Amino acid sequence: MADVKHTKEICTVLFLCVLWYAVSSTNNVIGKTLLNEFPYPVTMTMVQLLSITIFSGPFFNLWGVRKYVDIPWNYYCKLIIPLALGKFVASVFSHVSIWKVPVSYAHTVKATMPLFTVILSRIIMGERQTLTVYFSLVPIIVGVGIATLTELSFDIIGLVSALVATAGFSLQHIFSKKVLHDTGVHHLRLLHILGRLALFMFVPVWIYIDLFNLLKDNSLTYHNYRVVGLLVTDGILNWLQNIIAFSVLSLVTPLTYAVANASKRIFVIAVSLFVLGNPVTSTNVFGMLLAILGVLCYNKAKYDQKRTAQKETVLPFSHIWHDKSLLYPKENGYINGGYSNFVNGHANGTVGKLFE
Repeated sequence: MADVKHTKEICTVLFLCVLWYAVSSTNNVIGKTLLNEFPYPVTMTMVQLLSITIFSGPFFNLWGVRKYVDIPWNYYCKLIIPLALGKFVASVFSHVSIWKVPVSYAHTVKATMPLFTVILSRIIMGERQTLTVYFSLVPIIVGVGIATLTELSFDIIGLVSALVATAGFSLQHIFSKKVLHDTGVHHLRLLHILGRLALFMFVPVWIYIDLFNLLKDNSLTYHNYRVVGLLVTDGILNWLQNIIAFSVLSLVTPLTYAVANASKRIFVIAVSLFVLGNPVTSTNVFGMLLAILGVLCYNKAKYDQKRTAQKETVLPFSHIWHDKSLLYPKENGYINGGYSNFVNGHANGTVGKLFE
């Protein structure tokens, strides 16, 4: 009976991973196609935030996702609102990067997220890493450098936009974990909260930057239905990608999720090269693969670092082994009234990746 259950779980994870890869690659291809015909990345971001706001509430209620928790207003102003602001800024720059450079190159640059995470964690949180973690950043830097030097469709605005977006996502990774730990809010509800706040902040910016230009753009007259269809499809796929990613995260360990996420990036790059057909050289492909390999090494090094820290923590077992509530996290992540960073029994060290 246990073997049947284990096999079912493996099949579920594999199905979700395949679906995740397919949705993510389709989303990126449609996004690039849309931006080629409709060069308004700000509007594209607004539609995605609108999709998160509209679809999340009803879907999460049907799915039985835990309701909102009361968050003090001063905490909202201190962390939630800046997180929402960072979400829409990072999303805009991410779309600008896909608009200006090939999807494959944009995703290669995004592989530098561990580098930004290590640097920002050191500056903001004072967090130190092991030498293995620092060394794992070398192939990421070298790989992205090779891909940049050999990129045939290189654009400086695209490169800078991708780096800014990656730095923004790294900041969200750091602070989202703090919010989840402090408040006990469900991670999908946090996604909904940030999407809704970002949309409200974003509407005036969209009106100022894009709305008046859209009203004056006569070239869109003959493509309205196609563009609207692509915008709606892109928004739905982006929202669905976040939901599937969280479903995978809730079923596997952080290391497995990190490997699956890195594999997804390889899949997206491969599909974009095949479907969109942007020219690449063998050296360029080597740089992309080296960067992704560096991400895998980084995730393994971080996992080993956490395991070592956990072992050092539980060595003095005088009270831990006697308090079984510390060994068995309760449902919805609560332990003795406090929030535990666990999802289905696994330490949720990668929950910040929902914003990626």
